[in-house]
Amino acid sequence: MAKTSSTETYSPPRIGAAQIRLLERLCNSAAVSGDEGAVRKIVLEQVRPFADEIQVDALGNVLVTRRGQGKKCLRVMVDAHMDEVGLMLTIDEGNGIYRFDIVGGLDASVLAGKAILVGKERIPGVIGFKPIHLTDAEERKHPIAMETLRVDVGPAANKVKVGDRVVFAAPFVRLGPSLRGKAMDDRLGVTTLIELLKNAPKNIDLLAAFTVQEEIGLRGARVAAFALNPDLALVLDSTPAYDLPTWDDSENTRYNTRLGGGPAIYVADTGTLSDPRLIRHLIDTAEALGVPYQIRQPGSGGTDAGVIHKQLAGIPSVSVSVPGRYHHSPVSIIRLSDWQNTLTLVHAALTRLTPELLAAERA
Repeated sequence: MAKTSSTETYSPPRIGAAQIRLLERLCNSAAVSGDEGAVRKIVLEQVRPFADEIQVDALGNVLVTRRGQGKKCLRVMVDAHMDEVGLMLTIDEGNGIYRFDIVGGLDASVLAGKAILVGKERIPGVIGFKPIHLTDAEERKHPIAMETLRVDVGPAANKVKVGDRVVFAAPFVRLGPSLRGKAMDDRLGVTTLIELLKNAPKNIDLLAAFTVQEEIGLRGARVAAFALNPDLALVLDSTPAYDLPTWDDSENTRYNTRLGGGPAIYVADTGTLSDPRLIRHLIDTAEALGVPYQIRQPGSGGTDAGVIHKQLAGIPSVSVSVPGRYHHSPVSIIRLSDWQNTLTLVHAALTRLTPELLAAERA
């Protein structure tokens, strides 16, 4: 239990074996942008017993309402995206060989030679490339080019087709204090949001938005925010932790976030200047409860908040992320403690929300 600023104690929801198993199911599911059905099915299964209302909209967002107690509760949208980066088959070249396009932010340099799963039947394959034995000195000077790569499913070609999505075959694993798996961005947010619904604060109407197509332009969140019409929004995501040593042993000052540093609170990114009242509220909550936190270094990247805050007459918004290494690659690593502290901070911050927060001046 964590101490608040008063004499009362606060007992946050806990990350235990059940929550880790749920995260594993979600990470191991395939849900490349535009094909989020596998994750949507798990979300609906998990939230139905706790929802007052559920809607699956035309884009595939899952919008869940759990009402608080009282006549004029704040309507709080909490968002997490269901989709992941991946590939799509585009041209059948015969003999189980396919050209493909990237879906979302992936670099060709992380693709060569990777094990993959293709389509609804999760057909095993590999991303084939020209081996180093067959390259010349000039070719080795240049990074791997997308046009030189192919998806190879071999004899299983009759089970896949152009348009099928492709995900990395990177099973979820626990490594001591860490968790490793694909699509931590943003199955961590999805799992956290499910736990918030199961343990919803009574002082707010919790509007949970499990959104689609974030990785290709924040498309689902735009529609979800318009439909839910919240008083404010909080986005749950997982942000890159570039906390690795520098080549020359100098101090790494461009780390973005650090593993083990707690939840990352956004001040500014490419798409959003977070509402300063919500930033202060998160920081005040963390310090009152003794929850470690960090400020995500302002700069590139973004979350669904980039479109949410611009809907309707404007929606005060802020993002909180679990830091993770190697995002938008076949596998990521996160610290279990950062995930727990993120859940604690967000749940406590929601519990402490009052209408007076938004009545204060923005700056």
